[in-house]
Amino acid sequence: MTKSSPFPHLLEPLDLGFTTLANRSLMGSMHTGLEEEKGGFKKLAAFYEARAKGGVGLIVTGGISPNTRGRLSPFGCQLSHFWQVGKHKQVTEAVHKYPTKICLQLLHAGRYSYHPFSVSASKVKSPINPFTPSKMSVRQIKNTIKDFAHSSKLAANAGYDGVEIMGSEGYLINQFSCVRVNQRTDEWGGSIENRMRLACEIVKAVREKVGKEFIIIFRLSMLDLVEGGNSWQDVVTMAKAIESAGATIINTGIGWHEARVPTIVTSVPRAAFTWITERMKKEVSIPLVTTNRINTPEVAEQVLADGHADMVSMARPFLADENFINKAKEDKSNEINTCIGCNQACLDHVFKQKRASCLVNPQACYETELVIKNSLTSKKLAVVGSGPAGMAFSVYAAKKGHQVTLFDKAEALGGQFNVAKQVPGKEEFYETIRYFDVQLKKLGVTVELNSEMSPESIIEQGFDEVILATGISPRKLAIQGFEHPKVKTYLQVLKDKEPIGDKIAIIGAGGIGFDVACYLAEGESLTTDKEAWLKSWGVDKDFNENGALLAKSSHEKTKKDIYLLQRKSSKVGAGLGKTSGWVHRATLQKNGVKMMAGITYKAIDDQGLHIEVDGKEQLLAVDNVIICAGQEPERSLYQSLTDAGVTTHLIGGANVAAELDAKRAIRQAAELAMKI
Repeated sequence: MTKSSPFPHLLEPLDLGFTTLANRSLMGSMHTGLEEEKGGFKKLAAFYEARAKGGVGLIVTGGISPNTRGRLSPFGCQLSHFWQVGKHKQVTEAVHKYPTKICLQLLHAGRYSYHPFSVSASKVKSPINPFTPSKMSVRQIKNTIKDFAHSSKLAANAGYDGVEIMGSEGYLINQFSCVRVNQRTDEWGGSIENRMRLACEIVKAVREKVGKEFIIIFRLSMLDLVEGGNSWQDVVTMAKAIESAGATIINTGIGWHEARVPTIVTSVPRAAFTWITERMKKEVSIPLVTTNRINTPEVAEQVLADGHADMVSMARPFLADENFINKAKEDKSNEINTCIGCNQACLDHVFKQKRASCLVNPQACYETELVIKNSLTSKKLAVVGSGPAGMAFSVYAAKKGHQVTLFDKAEALGGQFNVAKQVPGKEEFYETIRYFDVQLKKLGVTVELNSEMSPESIIEQGFDEVILATGISPRKLAIQGFEHPKVKTYLQVLKDKEPIGDKIAIIGAGGIGFDVACYLAEGESLTTDKEAWLKSWGVDKDFNENGALLAKSSHEKTKKDIYLLQRKSSKVGAGLGKTSGWVHRATLQKNGVKMMAGITYKAIDDQGLHIEVDGKEQLLAVDNVIICAGQEPERSLYQSLTDAGVTTHLIGGANVAAELDAKRAIRQAAELAMKI
């Protein structure tokens, strides 16, 4: 261990006997969608090469199936034939320009396969998949074991340093290991020794096929977090058997995809689950990897220093910043573009069969397309508005060599992120503002805060082009009594902290409406109190119950009387992110927030909010009505500037204000900067 190292535990090499990892960081498996794109492996090679160049110790690829039935989707990627090896060599050769090792993840989706030919331990349908799997025959089981071994050999031929066998998150091997799905009465079901047989036989077969000097990581579900999950003793029995079968490393898996406990979204406290890996360290002797919501070198270092694990897996943090480890080595963690756990451009994209990227780093998975090149001429640019779009554009444009001045009438950078960070569970937005602030200073961008700009003041400074990132204004609604003192905008609530009564109606159930409801219901955030958060979501840290679920969570409902209302008759929150929307809805349900759809707003007066539901008029006797029903783009400078012949661009909310979309705003800013 190097004493002078800023993060000595994180940056310490790990000796595996036959090979050594450069440090204790593992880039966790993420499916990007490039695996299935035409020519996608060339782009995938560039994606992984950037992370290897950035210093990560070990990379695990997205899940690749060992056979056709195990594919995640009908055209999902698999490695079963010799002619598929060539495209994988592009990836391994790119990564091996650097000391980084790379393992192929082998994932059989089982009943999570999104096609009608799915198979599982038993004919038990998943609640998150419309297809019912077929029960695997013994012959199919044995052939699947052979398929894992064969794919591992092909991976070795392709230059991979090892494989990760996906045995958690509710995929096939996990389906066999738990009685939740495994209802078999033969040698593959019943006791834990039988239920874990598939996992053990796969590890043995792979080890026999690839020899001793090949990394085998087994991703073990240490917390199933579902009814019918394994007991702690079952998990320990399986871990020891996996070690004996020939695994090199055991990686921690947390929760099934169908679990009703959030495991990776922003509101999950940092390093909330490392305690289970620490507990397992007492049971096995091979290196253990811990995971979930570890997004800074400081958190990773503390986890390792506390002895919770031998390595730390971070997946999305390497999407957000490919140079995470190198910046940590250089003691520049304040320059890391921190993952905020939003899932909006990564997991939500993958579930929609779109290419993954990153909200805070739109270049992720676009390394060959969204490229920063020095501009031939340095332009003098004015950026008005320092929200996500304005900050991002200023950084990208300055990297190209332009002279950038960033103006904002506010006294602090951040725009709408300063609003979002007030919401319980969204404190990570502080990190994004910090990152941009550091970058703006580093790149020499002139920042003029408390500056209310007029067309004349901009024109007289002689800018070559102007970028308006002036954001939005809350929309005024045509409701009788809209000007009543009871009415507040979401900005008055979140930003200005104006006092609000205990009986509240929120008009608008989009992302902002949910944020306001959460802010009012949760009060002080639980996200920094791991113990309280775990109990709130019903996680049994003592592991007295199978699946580590408490019989009853300890969450206390808010004492406030809150209504979340929308005009549309569709399910409230239907438009929220696929992987995070259910968490927001569950949070409000736990707090007793009343979510109502199909509302007609009649009037606001001293009595409260008059509405109509299903043709019947109703009075909500509330103290305040909070408006979260959309925004209008703030473009007051645009016409005057264009009339004066100034080349002017609109980005972010000033361009499209229908939804406050930081992902679109930052990508739009990056794309514009590349063109100017």
